[in-house]
Amino acid sequence: MIIAIIFWTSIFLIIYAYFGYPALVWFFAKFKRKESKKEFYEPSVTLLIAAYNESAAIGKKIENALELDYPREKFQILITNDGSEDGTGEIVRSYADRGVEMVSGEKRQGKMMALKRGMKAARGEIIMMSDATNTYSLNTVKALVEPFVDPSVGIASGAKLVPKGDGVLGSSEGLYWKYESWIKKEETKLGSCINVTGEIYAFRKPLFGSPPDSIINDDFYMMMNVLKQGYRVVYTPDAQSWERVSQTATDEIERRARINAGRYQAMVMASKYLPFDRPLVVWQVISHKFSRPLVPFGMILAFITNFLALIFPVQEGSGFFLLSPPWNKIFFGLQIAFYLLALVGRYINKGLIGKILYLPTFLVNSNWAALKGFWRFASRRQTTLWERVQRREEADG
Repeated sequence: MIIAIIFWTSIFLIIYAYFGYPALVWFFAKFKRKESKKEFYEPSVTLLIAAYNESAAIGKKIENALELDYPREKFQILITNDGSEDGTGEIVRSYADRGVEMVSGEKRQGKMMALKRGMKAARGEIIMMSDATNTYSLNTVKALVEPFVDPSVGIASGAKLVPKGDGVLGSSEGLYWKYESWIKKEETKLGSCINVTGEIYAFRKPLFGSPPDSIINDDFYMMMNVLKQGYRVVYTPDAQSWERVSQTATDEIERRARINAGRYQAMVMASKYLPFDRPLVVWQVISHKFSRPLVPFGMILAFITNFLALIFPVQEGSGFFLLSPPWNKIFFGLQIAFYLLALVGRYINKGLIGKILYLPTFLVNSNWAALKGFWRFASRRQTTLWERVQRREEADG
């Protein structure tokens, strides 16, 4: 009985995290009144880009920023250079005559300190956060600031898109972001979305809550700080950021491991920033952000308990939910098949078959990254310093 309870609880966690919560949000959102058409709004904006050793990408990023469709007199491009040692600062300074500004630290102190330094020099009413390796569609600034005409909106987050041509990893990553995009659209209809993409989000400058230096995921902290102040977070898919995937699956696992370490940190700190006066938002945060880092533990427990059900089977015919024979063998066979497909997907990576086979691989890699993130957080090995992950375009170049 205990084995079956643990097994089904684990299965419920996995299904709820990936399918149950999105389905509930979609259902509840159907009963919400649609928002009225947006009015024209054109505040001053600061595009704040944190950079560390980005000489390979920063020039292209600045050129993209200079091309964005927004009145130049209302648009400040500000690079906060975190002690780069590869000539990033020199490249940025070469754009000074075109109005690009930079603040620098003498040595590397981490992204938190870089952002705080940048905020002191930011003049915009709206602060728009970006990485150095992504590019924006030309209408992105206008689309991202449009929701702020509503005084209840504190943060607007745009869409992350993956260009075609990056193989099965790019296809899986692109599919994942389409899935996330759909959830964020439904959450926004419900009232507030519970996810911002670090490379494309904007917030009202007065709402900036200076994150503690120990914070790993600054974007999540900013979102929670704004939610706790009573404001809404909305998703604006017309604001688009394009970025190619990591060079290898291993690089992508490392990137996600850092993010997940930050999620475990957030879970431990939850009592400090969850808006308990807004129970709907609390439910969304727990369901969307806290359940997924627990999925790998659910996968492990489901496998172990299913294996124990094979060794210590209950009486045959006792029932589906007690994992009696032959159900114990059927479920274990399905799990083995899933992991075998994930293994095969690592080596067959071309064509439609490769894309389909890579989906289990992508899910297993994502949850392996969550386990690595947990270990880093629990062992205090995850620092707040961020490491560059090489992107496909850099390798191609």
